[in-house]
Formats: sequence, structure tokens, C-alpha cells
Amino acid sequence: MMQLTCQNLCVGYDGRTVLADLNFSVSAGDYLCIVGENGSGKSTLMKTILGLQPPCSGKILTGSGLRQNEIGYLPQQTTIQMDFPASVSEIVRSGCQGRCGWHPFYGRKERQLAANAMEKMQITALAQRCYRELSGGQQQRVLLARALCATEKLLLLDEPVSGLDPKVTAQMYDLIESLNRKDGITVIMISHDIEAALRYATHILHIGSTTFFGTTAQYLQSPQGQLFAAQKGGTVSLARWQKSLPFTGRFPLSVMRWRWEY
Repeated sequence: MMQLTCQNLCVGYDGRTVLADLNFSVSAGDYLCIVGENGSGKSTLMKTILGLQPPCSGKILTGSGLRQNEIGYLPQQTTIQMDFPASVSEIVRSGCQGRCGWHPFYGRKERQLAANAMEKMQITALAQRCYRELSGGQQQRVLLARALCATEKLLLLDEPVSGLDPKVTAQMYDLIESLNRKDGITVIMISHDIEAALRYATHILHIGSTTFFGTTAQYLQSPQGQLFAAQKGGTVSLARWQKSLPFTGRFPLSVMRWRWEY
């Protein structure tokens, strides 16, 4: 069932349109990666989906019983956010604000949600630590736990591994994949990491001078996918990966090792 649909959507800011006539749909359980050049409008699109800014035109429709306050969001982190003087548990619980409505305090249900989210992100032992004292990877886990408190259906992630070292990046990707595959949470993620996008995503939305939306396999055969691969320093070996393409549409690690040919 379709969980999110964008119809003839135009988005922009300061009176300037950066994306026009965008059409795509996300079904429950999908893992969509949004890729494209810098400044192409990826973050603006995500903020528009969240309702943080209005669309210039077009429609954003939700289904599967999804409500606007049931979308979890992990934004790009700013320097001010990194230095926020609150405990881990306080920050994670703040993700429950959309559930509380006009109620000014967190109840037992919200505290349990926060505890469950911290357990999933493997940060329970950090609950009383000050957020600004944590490493970058730990901070991202805290923010992802916070986003989980808002939703059991849809996560929007804006470059969740930006600035992390390779080991921590791999751990974050594994956590996100587990939320998608084991917990059934739909994921929409902005990424500049094309290899990760091709490995984990079921669908790709490429935005830029031209737009593409489709499955990961379709993207690799598209002009946009071929051009993007060439810009990253190689070309995609279609014949070789097609033989090993799993039925899920996800790429096993063995495929990723030889996908780029120089």
C-alpha cells in the first residue's frame, strides 16, 4: 500500500523553484535513497514532505494511515546541535512531543518508547551522559533514537552518516537497514554515498538536471545512473551484477566489491 505519494510536486525557497513536476510514490517497507548533485534540492524536498515548508505547487498525499506527526526525522546536524547541553535520555524523549499533543509532560508510555528506542540504537548505557560529550557516531545514534520515538512507520534521514569514519558509518547503515528490514519501517534517506545507496535501497530517486525514480536495478540501467557512476570514477558493469542480483532488489556485499570497473 502506498504510504507517501508526490504528484506534480514543485518545491523551492525564497520564491525560487528548485524542483519541478516531481512524481514518485513510496510503499510501506520501501527503502528509498535520494541522490543527486549538491544544490539539486534534496533537503528542500525532504523539508517539504515534512511540512516544514509549503510546496510551490502539486500535492503530497499520505496513505496506510500515516499522519504528519508520525514521521520521524533526522536532519543534518549543525554545530549548535552538537554542543547541546542536555542528557541523552532528555533528547531521545523529546522525539515524543508530537505524540503528547497539548499534554506538557511525558508519561509512562513516552518513557517506555524512549527506552525501547535507546535499546535498539544500543545507547542505553549512555542515557544519563551529556549529549555534547559524545562522539559523532554516538550523537547520530541518539538523534536516530529520537526520530524513532516519533514513528513506527516512516523515517526521513538527511545524510545520517555525514562526517563519520568508515567503521561508524557501516554501523549506522546496519542499524538503519535493521529498522527497515526487521521492524518494517519505511526509510527515505538523502545520501551522497552512491555505493551505500545501491547496496541498501530498494528504490532510487535521482534529482538534478534530469530526474529518475525507480528500483535500484532500473537506476543502474538508466542514463542518470550511468552518468552518475562515471562522475564517481567508473562505469557500472551491468552484465556482471545482473547474474547475482537478489530477488529483494538489494545488493549483497560480494556484488558491491566488483560493481565499479575502472
